[in-house]
Amino acid sequence: MMLRFRGKKILKTLRELDVFPKVNNTYVRSSKIGGLISIIATIIVVWLTIAEIRYHMQSKFNYKFVPDVDYDTKLSINVDLTVAMSCVNIGADIVDSTSQPMFKFGTLAEEDTWFELDEDQQRYFDNVRLYNTHLTESYHSLKDLLWKYGYTKESQTERPTDACRIHGTMILNKVSGNFHITAGKSLSLPSGHIHISAFMTDNKHNFSHRIDRLSFGEASPGIINPLDGDHKVTTQSNTLYQYFIEVVPTDVQTFQSRVQTYQYSVKELTRLIDHDAGSHGVSGIFFKYDTSALKVIVKEDYDSFLRFFIRLVATIAGILIVFGILKEVIEHFFGSYLSEPDQAPRLDNEKVVKIIEVPPPVASLIPESVVS
Repeated sequence: MMLRFRGKKILKTLRELDVFPKVNNTYVRSSKIGGLISIIATIIVVWLTIAEIRYHMQSKFNYKFVPDVDYDTKLSINVDLTVAMSCVNIGADIVDSTSQPMFKFGTLAEEDTWFELDEDQQRYFDNVRLYNTHLTESYHSLKDLLWKYGYTKESQTERPTDACRIHGTMILNKVSGNFHITAGKSLSLPSGHIHISAFMTDNKHNFSHRIDRLSFGEASPGIINPLDGDHKVTTQSNTLYQYFIEVVPTDVQTFQSRVQTYQYSVKELTRLIDHDAGSHGVSGIFFKYDTSALKVIVKEDYDSFLRFFIRLVATIAGILIVFGILKEVIEHFFGSYLSEPDQAPRLDNEKVVKIIEVPPPVASLIPESVVS
C-alpha cells in the first residue's frame, strides 16, 4: 500500500510540473482547409526527414593541416612521358640538394616509340587532358574517388620510330631536387654530372613532349596530378621547359584503407635559348621540385548524431510553424468560402435541459348533490 501511494504521489507531482499547454478537445475546431494543409505538411516533413537521413549517412572528408615531421621518409616519383627525340640522343637523370650519385635513386626505362598517336590513343589522351584540366580548375578536392587507367602503345610498323618514352619509378630524398631530360647521355662525376651529345647539333633538338603520368608517392583514389595529360609542341630547336613543383605530403584516411601519398602544385615556364639575345641556359625539360613543410590529413567521417538530430528537429519545427501561419492566413481571408458556418462550442458542464410542456390540470366536476 505504501509503494502504491508513493507511486501515485510521484505521478501527481509530475502532472503538476507539466508546463506544456493543454487544450480540451471541446475547444478545438476542425476545418477542411486545415485538414488539407496538414496532409501537405505531413508529406513534406516525411520527405525532408528521409532526405536528412540519407544526407547523414553520406560520408564527408575533413581536411587538416599539420607540420610534416617525417624527415627520414623517402619520396617516390612516378614518370611516364614521351619526348619527340630518339632515345640515343637524350638522357634523363636527377640531382638533389644532398649531391648523392644519381644511380642511387634508381633508373628509368627508355623505349623507342612514336610521338604521334593513332586515332584511339589521341581520343583517350584528349579526354584525359580535358578531364584533368576540368578537375584542377573547377574542383580542388580530394573527396572524389577517381581512378585512371593508362592506354597501351600499339605497334606502328609502317614508319620508323621518332620519339622516346621514358617511364618508371625512382626513390628520392625528401629534399629539393631537379629531375631533367636534356640532350646527350648523362655521365656521373665526383662533383656532379655532365651530358654528352657529341654527334648532335643544337638545330636537331626537339623537346616537344607529352606527359602521360607524373606523380609522387603511392597511387591513391582522389589524387589529382596536374601534369597528367600535359602536351607541349614546339617548332624551335632550343626550347627550355621548366616546371616548378611543390610536393605536399598527404595522408588519406578512408573507411577502406589508409594511404600515405603526395600531391603537388606546379608552375610552368617556357622560353627560347638564345645566347645572342641574353637568354642563356640549356634546352630540355626540367622538373624542379621541393617538399612542403605542411602535411595534409584527409579523413573520411560522418556528422555527429547530435548535429543530425538538431538539424532534423529544426527542419520539422520550421515546417509546422510555417504551415500553421499559412493556415491562419488562409482561414482569415478565405474562411467564409472554404469552411462551414461556425457553431458555438459547448462546455462540458453544460447540461441539455429539455422543456416539456405539461398541460394544465383539468378540474374534475363533482355533482353538488354528492358534496352535500
